[in-house]
Amino acid sequence: MLADVVWPSLFLARRLFSWTIIGAGLVIELGFILWLTRATLARAGLMTLTMNAVSTAVGLVGVPLSGVIWELIASATILPLFHWGTFNPVSWGVSCTLAALLNTAIEMTSLRLIFKVAWTRRLFWWLFLANVITVGMAMVSILMRPPQT
Repeated sequence: MLADVVWPSLFLARRLFSWTIIGAGLVIELGFILWLTRATLARAGLMTLTMNAVSTAVGLVGVPLSGVIWELIASATILPLFHWGTFNPVSWGVSCTLAALLNTAIEMTSLRLIFKVAWTRRLFWWLFLANVITVGMAMVSILMRPPQT
């Protein structure tokens, strides 16, 4: 059991921080960073590692926290309306979207502050796509191998 109370983003965070997902995410994001910034391979690699290190540090708390905030809002609004529990398709979708948005915002901020890369909509949305792919891989891993309690 992960905790006395669980919610989708808690399971998602655990999978996002697995070595398989981290490795795949680094490769995917390196490709996007190379393409979008036109940096050298060494610089793009440093940018990718740095932004993901910062994202991981913040995301350890941020991803589960964003999910619990969603659950608090949903439990007062949508869940009673449809008589749903915590683990429903909408909560899973929102948890994945919030995780991808949070990671993208952190990574963009890291790129801006550390590497002086301009924050553009183009870079943000392509980096968001890279994060959606990574979060999607974590979600698929949950569907394929559900957590044991």
